[in-house]
Amino acid sequence: ATDLKMYLNVKIDEALQNITSVQKDIIKQAEKHISSVMPGFTHLQIAQPVTFGHHLMAWHEMLERDYSRLVDAKNRMSVMPLGSAALAGSRYKINRSLLAKKLGFQSLSRNSIDAVSDRDFVIETASTLSILGVHLSRICEEIVLWSSSQFEYVYLSDEVCTGSSIMPQKKNPDVAELIRGGSSKTIANLMGLLSLMKNLPLSYNRDLQEDKERFFDTVDTISDTLKVFSEMLTSAEICVERMRQSTEKGYL
Repeated sequence: ATDLKMYLNVKIDEALQNITSVQKDIIKQAEKHISSVMPGFTHLQIAQPVTFGHHLMAWHEMLERDYSRLVDAKNRMSVMPLGSAALAGSRYKINRSLLAKKLGFQSLSRNSIDAVSDRDFVIETASTLSILGVHLSRICEEIVLWSSSQFEYVYLSDEVCTGSSIMPQKKNPDVAELIRGGSSKTIANLMGLLSLMKNLPLSYNRDLQEDKERFFDTVDTISDTLKVFSEMLTSAEICVERMRQSTEKGYL
């Protein structure tokens, strides 16, 4: 439990850095398009005019909530279980307060039975990362739509697209689709963790080793997703005139 919390502490810090990097990329694009007019949508129907910069900053707000949830999860899990042993503590006269300070924990666990069987911190972080995955999936769905010939709001770079197996002239938004698909893994992993814990009596049970595979997969998926998303966003060409022309349709 101690090792897993220390591992999570490092991975949450990495995720926070990656989120901040994506947010900075969003802001840079938004600043370029403060005055670029586009249709705003409700029900996927043209509704009111907005700027492309304003729409991009909606993505920023989604990620800001993800950032704050990760910070909360990190603070909540900063309780050191070391010294609980397998169930009821250790006979060695260790200085738990000194250990906690050296290992970077803010406080000590108060109940050894709970300390060895608690995986709330894994579930909470997995939940937060799955929400982040859903946000990135929704954003990528818009990118998939906008890069289609029906919209033509953005042109994605060749680095984040592939040609069709039988129609090589096509340019498919594969990276956006893979990010969208990858979010389903984070949801499935969260459900797996919840199912794993729901019937376990206190304290330790061997079942708990099964949390690693699910959680490591979620951490790796989100890490890769955030990095490749930045590449997709920064290399995209925004079709400002096409967006403006779309505002002349319907009853905007």
